[in-house]
Amino acid sequence: MGNQFQFVGGTRGRWAVTRMTTICGDGLEPTGFVDVTNADPPVRPDGAAWVLRGFTSNLRYATAAEVGALRAIQPPLDRPEATCAALIPLRKSAPWWDLPQDERRAIFEETSHHTAIGLEYLPPIARRLHHCRDLGEPFDFVTWFEFAPGHAPAFDALLCRLRETREWRFVEREVEIRLRRIDP
Repeated sequence: MGNQFQFVGGTRGRWAVTRMTTICGDGLEPTGFVDVTNADPPVRPDGAAWVLRGFTSNLRYATAAEVGALRAIQPPLDRPEATCAALIPLRKSAPWWDLPQDERRAIFEETSHHTAIGLEYLPPIARRLHHCRDLGEPFDFVTWFEFAPGHAPAFDALLCRLRETREWRFVEREVEIRLRRIDP
């Protein structure tokens, strides 16, 4: 298991919530701030409306060539110009998880082109995927994105393209939380 992170929605944090949208399924309790910590064991701070936990791991549906392409142009998080972020927790349906690994891979990349689409938006949009399913969390994945304000339209286009794919037919719960970094 990679590094464990927690995303805390509450009354304080490094990121101010600018918008919370429930895309499908149950939403999350509205909150004004989100803090991201590398906490192991997890801690639920006072005033937290919710805490989402996840860990970084290998790219489970990516080939070696795709991993190489991503690593070659994936920017780091916490770049000074990347003052906008999006936290997107999602859960896929039981039929998705009932598919064999090779069939999920085929939907993920061969028909939906998830990695290929994502590569088109790098390096302006940085991202980090967190796996949650194995922790018994209410979401399967939490994805964290960071970008400069001028790249918000590109980020919107990225989300639109991904949500139009066959893969997204298996998403049963998704929340989109847009954020703005608070200067320390």
